[in-house]
Amino acid sequence: MTTATAGSGAVPPMPERSPKALRAAIAQHAPKLLVDFDRHWRRDIADAYDLAPVPAFMARWWGEYALARNPQLEAEVHRLEDEAARASDYARAKALIEEAGRIRRAAAKAEPGQ
Repeated sequence: MTTATAGSGAVPPMPERSPKALRAAIAQHAPKLLVDFDRHWRRDIADAYDLAPVPAFMARWWGEYALARNPQLEAEVHRLEDEAARASDYARAKALIEEAGRIRRAAAKAEPGQ
């Protein structure tokens, strides 16, 4: 995994698609997500006898990390969401939220190494 230093502008690649690799990438490149990632893991996965929730867990956190690893993209999504929250026109708010959602979904499609 490529290391991006703060302010370098480099976006680190996506990790191997496993909970352990994803957690390591979050810890290294997006530590602000780590507490919530660990809390979610402990609550829904760690002591489960059924692994059925793992794909949903991975999908959620894969997307969260894919966005958080790119500060400019993350800032754009938050700007759109904030602008939507302030919009007085329903159609404008809806369009802004839809655009933020498109960006989130596109980021979440990143493959390992990308």
